[in-house]
Amino acid sequence: MDRIRTLLVDDHAPFRAGLRTLLATADDIEVCGEAATGEEAVAAVVALHPDVVMLDLTMPGAGGIEATKQIVAASPHARVLVLSMSGDDHSVLAALRAGARGYLLKGAARAEILRAIRTVASGEAIFGAPVASRLPALLAPTEPTPPPFPQLSARERDILSGLAAGLTNARIAARLGLSEKTVRNQVSVVLAKLGVADRTEAADRARAAGMGPHAFPTSSAAPS
Repeated sequence: MDRIRTLLVDDHAPFRAGLRTLLATADDIEVCGEAATGEEAVAAVVALHPDVVMLDLTMPGAGGIEATKQIVAASPHARVLVLSMSGDDHSVLAALRAGARGYLLKGAARAEILRAIRTVASGEAIFGAPVASRLPALLAPTEPTPPPFPQLSARERDILSGLAAGLTNARIAARLGLSEKTVRNQVSVVLAKLGVADRTEAADRARAAGMGPHAFPTSSAAPS
């Protein structure tokens, strides 16, 4: 029987090592590679042709949601199984809409992880109990989903998208048609409203919520 080729994607090397050790106990699963960023994950999928991509959402670079979209587009054969600390409704919905076939929370038991890999490899979907119990409500027809981080204004979300895209204040200012001083001040406001310590943490939060380069405005007005 062919073994299930699995790619591990997480920016924490010790966590990947623990997963590799866990999966080594299963005769029908093999780890074919590892990646630490969304960009590395997409490149590894193209090069290694895994059956399953076990992927975290919060990573440097493109982030897990954007990586999932690109993986599904590049290799429909590869099934994405999210393994993340983020279990909020927005993260789950964003992952499903991006094409993930399964969603587990970090801390899942060994048996649950192995079962999830086998299930998504067979073409089925699977969700950890904390997520599965909320799926009917999440997938029921509702009013349009509000944008992430509703405490931010539209302009502040633009600023946050720029941070998620890895842009400097100067580049954000040029893209949005603002002065660099205005951007610097609004970055401080965004950090305060999100309750984070720095722009790196804000960018990680934004990417985990599905924000990134695709969400950043491409047009600009006259600087203000």
